[in-house]
Amino acid sequence: MLAKRIIPCLDVKDGRVVKGVNFVNLRDAGDPVELAAIYDREGADELVFLDISASYEGRATMVEVVKKTAGEITIPFTVGGGISSTDDMKRLLRAGADKIGINTAAVKNPQLISDGSRKFGAQCIVVAIDARFNKEWGEWEVYTHGGRNATGIKALEWAKRAEALGAGELLLTSMDADGTKDGFDIPLTRAVSSEVGIPVIASGGAGNEAHFYDVFAEGKADAGLAATIFHYKELTIQGVKNELKQKGVEIR
Repeated sequence: MLAKRIIPCLDVKDGRVVKGVNFVNLRDAGDPVELAAIYDREGADELVFLDISASYEGRATMVEVVKKTAGEITIPFTVGGGISSTDDMKRLLRAGADKIGINTAAVKNPQLISDGSRKFGAQCIVVAIDARFNKEWGEWEVYTHGGRNATGIKALEWAKRAEALGAGELLLTSMDADGTKDGFDIPLTRAVSSEVGIPVIASGGAGNEAHFYDVFAEGKADAGLAATIFHYKELTIQGVKNELKQKGVEIR
């Protein structure tokens, strides 16, 4: 079994880290470069940097911020937001990213997953899935454009297809749980983790140390990602790791 990872997420809008609830009501949480350096020192296993308005606004991710952030950290670093071609991927990898996160562009053009995987290696390609429970279907639906657009695509089917196309990892965000601090969406995470053979990063809903244990033990996730609780110092990465160690979870 792979050791579990704890990953802070930097949602960036207009050059600042922001956080909201259920993808809305965003508030400022600080400077991305400063926060990245702090998380590196505090023992984060990786970082995820998402330019959350890039796809919606139709512009490229801020390469300069990526360069500065990469210069401050030694841990693996995933960058996503507004990436729609392998040229975009190459630009960000050259700027210092270790992995590329694609969401909206991958749904619009699934071939982008294959092209990126072939060109840079599957380990570089993280397909981000924003999912919300669809009561009519009785299962989860994929959303794009920062959670604004319903796609009519079932999340489990899309997860399997993304893996088949060459994704090396999935970043699975529950829109229902996002920012609530009520715990990760265990049914969604377990459903996707059970269907794919690549690592699944669970995102959305972390509020305390026990939530991370639950998503690893019950949700079968490979990593737990959180933003609000780390940005506002409600939890520390080391505190989460200590709790997991005490419960026998192997962590990085």
